[in-house]
Amino acid sequence: MKSEAILFAGVAVFFLFTDALYTWWAREPAGTAALTVALVMSGVIAFFCAMNYRRKGRRPEDVPGAEVRERAGTLDFFPPHSAYPPVTAVGMALMGVGVVFGLWLFLIGCGVMLAGVFGMVFQFTDVEV
Repeated sequence: MKSEAILFAGVAVFFLFTDALYTWWAREPAGTAALTVALVMSGVIAFFCAMNYRRKGRRPEDVPGAEVRERAGTLDFFPPHSAYPPVTAVGMALMGVGVVFGLWLFLIGCGVMLAGVFGMVFQFTDVEV
């Protein structure tokens, strides 16, 4: 993860300089906003990779002489079938249609979407919702 953190930090620095130059010469808000969002997004990815490297250390992929078997084993917990992702998608669709047809439909979509998100978050915990 260290090499990925350095790579995305370099991308963030590139967007920082590009954003500064574009803001100075173009003085156009849409391009400045787009470059600022790209800067923030690449910075977030660089921060995530750096924190993962600091917390977990080097991966077998980062060691030049590593064997394939060093990466074998359980990677993580992947949940089985769940009804909550489609509920979240329906909520987002209702929110999108609600932007066109009215606030009432948007608010219903917010409720359905929040129910789906909370369901996904708390589905495999011991917390009763």
